[in-house]
Amino acid sequence: MKAAVIVFPGSNCDRDVAVALEQSVGSPPLMLWHRETEVPEVDLIVVPGGFSYGDYLRCGAMAAHSPVMREVRARADAGVQVLGICNGFQVLTETGMLPGVLMHNAALKFICKDVHLKVGNDSSAFTQGYDRDQVIRVPIAHNEGNYFADDATLDRLEGEDRVAFRYCAAGGTVDDEANPNGSQRNIAGILNDRGNVLGMMPHPERLADSQLGGTDGRAMFDGLLAALG
Repeated sequence: MKAAVIVFPGSNCDRDVAVALEQSVGSPPLMLWHRETEVPEVDLIVVPGGFSYGDYLRCGAMAAHSPVMREVRARADAGVQVLGICNGFQVLTETGMLPGVLMHNAALKFICKDVHLKVGNDSSAFTQGYDRDQVIRVPIAHNEGNYFADDATLDRLEGEDRVAFRYCAAGGTVDDEANPNGSQRNIAGILNDRGNVLGMMPHPERLADSQLGGTDGRAMFDGLLAALG
């Protein structure tokens, strides 16, 4: 599997996801600067977390107009798998590759802690390493992770089985108490209509090694390798 990680000014999780990918794949991904206008032939593109362009204007808004994102969108339209994590999720919504927006957390505070997620869709390349309704533990670290979309969009996401992850309690209960940021319907990650683009606020790359305190995130990268070879 050939992978590439996009690097913006302000990215701070690009190396984390590169390490996680190398552990699963056995070789390091390409690191592509945001000014690149071409992306080599790859099977996976990751838009990592961080504070692209310092989060000026609106999280992900400036990064969405970087030269490389035109190529990322074109590759996604051609069927290449694209994973956006945290700020990467924000970038993907700003480009229109995923519906909805990420707003300020309901408590208006930056949140950095481990959360539990319930797996919703287990048939995508990103989630095939998990079982439907499996509960996993993954860290979050964001100020604007409150997912919002209109009711019609939310109904369509649910009806088309495109909600990949929801915030939940350790026992799997999905309710307001388990929702760290106010996201509608406890949504933590969604897929596009083709299933080849995933945006998620939690950071699977931060729990992909036992030395980091857990390996629940590793299944995502191992699953991608199994799906994409």
